[in-house]
Amino acid sequence: MKIWFPLMVIGGVLLGATVAAQQAQPVIRHVVVFKYKATTTDAQIAEVTAGFRAMTKKIPGILAFEQGKNHSPEKLDQGFTHVNLITFNSVAARDAFLPHPEHKKFSDQLGRLGVVEGVFVVDYTAQQ
Repeated sequence: MKIWFPLMVIGGVLLGATVAAQQAQPVIRHVVVFKYKATTTDAQIAEVTAGFRAMTKKIPGILAFEQGKNHSPEKLDQGFTHVNLITFNSVAARDAFLPHPEHKKFSDQLGRLGVVEGVFVVDYTAQQ
């Protein structure tokens, strides 16, 4: 027991340091907000959202995907209603995402559907 306890403590410290280092690396948020044409149906919006979600599962470096519909009472959305948020593990992952064939495929899908009136994109480094 005398030998194992110090080894467990050292192992725990190293594991804790590794987790802290992983958490300390900032992540990149990629926010995409769509303004849909007035003629766009709920089914078409669901198709776009499904395509977006599917794309994020095929590209390395993506940690998370979230989406939702704006419901702010401030009325400052300028018609942009649907928010998509991708979290990347690094700037390099975001940079590799932009020209990725799956991203291109999704962009082509949007063009074919012809339902988006406008898109607003913001990327930022998450800070605590």
